[in-house]
Amino acid sequence: MFRPPGAPARTIRRPRASRPRGRRRAAAAAAGVVALSLGATACAGAGAVGGGDGEQIVVAIVSNPQMQDAISLQDEFRAEHPGIDVQFVSLPENEARAKITASVATGGGEFDVVMISNYETPMWAENGWIENLQPYAEETEGYDPDDFVPSVRDALSVDGDLYSVPFYGESSFLAYREDVFAEAGLEMPDRPTWDDVQELAAELEDPAQDFSGICLRGLAGWGEVMAPLSTVMNTFGGQWFDEGWNARLDSPEVKEAVQTYVDTVREHGQPGAATSGFGDCLTRFAQGNAAMWYDATSMVSSIEDPASSTVAGKTGYVPAPVEKTDAAGWLYSWSLAIPSTSEHKDAAWDFVSWMTDKDYIQLVGEKLSWERVPPGSRLSTYEIPEYAEVSEAYADATLTAMGEATQEDTMLQPVPYPGIQFVGIPEFQDLGTRVGQQISAAVAGQKTVDEALEQSQRYAETVAETYRNEQDAASDPEPGGPR
Repeated sequence: MFRPPGAPARTIRRPRASRPRGRRRAAAAAAGVVALSLGATACAGAGAVGGGDGEQIVVAIVSNPQMQDAISLQDEFRAEHPGIDVQFVSLPENEARAKITASVATGGGEFDVVMISNYETPMWAENGWIENLQPYAEETEGYDPDDFVPSVRDALSVDGDLYSVPFYGESSFLAYREDVFAEAGLEMPDRPTWDDVQELAAELEDPAQDFSGICLRGLAGWGEVMAPLSTVMNTFGGQWFDEGWNARLDSPEVKEAVQTYVDTVREHGQPGAATSGFGDCLTRFAQGNAAMWYDATSMVSSIEDPASSTVAGKTGYVPAPVEKTDAAGWLYSWSLAIPSTSEHKDAAWDFVSWMTDKDYIQLVGEKLSWERVPPGSRLSTYEIPEYAEVSEAYADATLTAMGEATQEDTMLQPVPYPGIQFVGIPEFQDLGTRVGQQISAAVAGQKTVDEALEQSQRYAETVAETYRNEQDAASDPEPGGPR
């Protein structure tokens, strides 16, 4: 890790034993993920990086620009921890989710550190699959867990204890080309609606020049197209399930939301939208081929990096487009956790704390660039003068979006599940993937929105039945007795 010259190394004390967690719905979660093949994950998985003959830890990560930066800085970690040999398994998001989940749920023990999110963290903590990191965080000198953005810290905690720690945090907002808008004599509203977005996209698109009015994800996957689309469903008043655990994917509100999203990207979006994920839209927008892009606030690390973006300094940011709610952003964090099966927990924490510490933020800024600093994890990041300067266009927008990312601000109807852009139940990885496949087919023009939602509703009803039965059983005065 980076330390100013002459600064002492941190003292890391062995933490107290974490208390055992309940195993709520562990069997159901394991059953849902065992079907996902582990394939040839193990230590020789894609993207393995390492060196040395010390204690080896295997770190499973999602392949994205911020994680590639972390890999490129490993000489810094090795200089401070010469006795630890880090091997990376770097995989695309959908593949990483499946393999990490299958390994952790079945106690496979392949990994010592895993990259997960605020979707998995509470459930895996309850199931006893990951370590309580609060003792480690509190007893690591200078680590300062209270510095994490409050909404992110809460999302990664159970009973006030952190079970994963954020590498970066994000909400979602709408990026737009200020120069293109100015040239066209158009103005972006402070709080755009989806009608505004459609009208602006139609005005600004130029297919003959390969310039789309907007870029939106269409790639199948609950962490791909369903992430932004779920927020659109929310702001139109839709739900995945109502409070009685009735599936609601065929409701008028959801149909209107999905039709709006599909029409927007089909009529004004990028070519091949059905195969476009976050990375594809990032490339397209950063290379100057789109007027707008609605997606994760973490996009700024790449968009505002002049070394890789042609639109750095030319982009404005406004809150996620709304319809009936005051806000519509999501809350998400890529975070690091230690599986309970790891036999190298202390070494794993050495790596986890290095990569999520204030000093790592400083290291990225000084070694790479301040534009590439992982955003949205620590409040102190936004107090660094160099970062405050480069993030002037988006710092307030990012923190505002993260602060507004609550169910109360982004949903019209109460729901029985945690989550904004996901449903916080074990079955959602499979359900969200299946529904995402249907939506992607609609984006591709292979089926209508009604057809896609009709099939999606059947998938959701299968999941809902289990929870309705549990709800009914919980309301029985005596298990198995008459009501």
